[in-house]
Amino acid sequence: MGEAERGDSAPRLRIPFWCSNGHETQPSFASDAQIPETWDCPRCGFPAGKDPDNPPDPPRTEPYKTHLAYVRERRSDADGEAILAEALAKLRGEV
Repeated sequence: MGEAERGDSAPRLRIPFWCSNGHETQPSFASDAQIPETWDCPRCGFPAGKDPDNPPDPPRTEPYKTHLAYVRERRSDADGEAILAEALAKLRGEV
């Protein structure tokens, strides 16, 4: 089935986007479509913007934290000592 059977295609625009790694991508948009400010780079996955001299910063990823690291964020050393003393007292039958 060729283009003649489908009818005319919508007018298109190719808009260039650049990521922080210097990759350029040119997705095609309908001429009446709203053009987004950023576009995901198909090569590296970083966000790409329309300004080649000032591309968006790559997303900052947080390092993996263990359960113990999250507990240490919520509790002080003094809290930990108190909880440990209470648990040891229960085990010894002092409570």
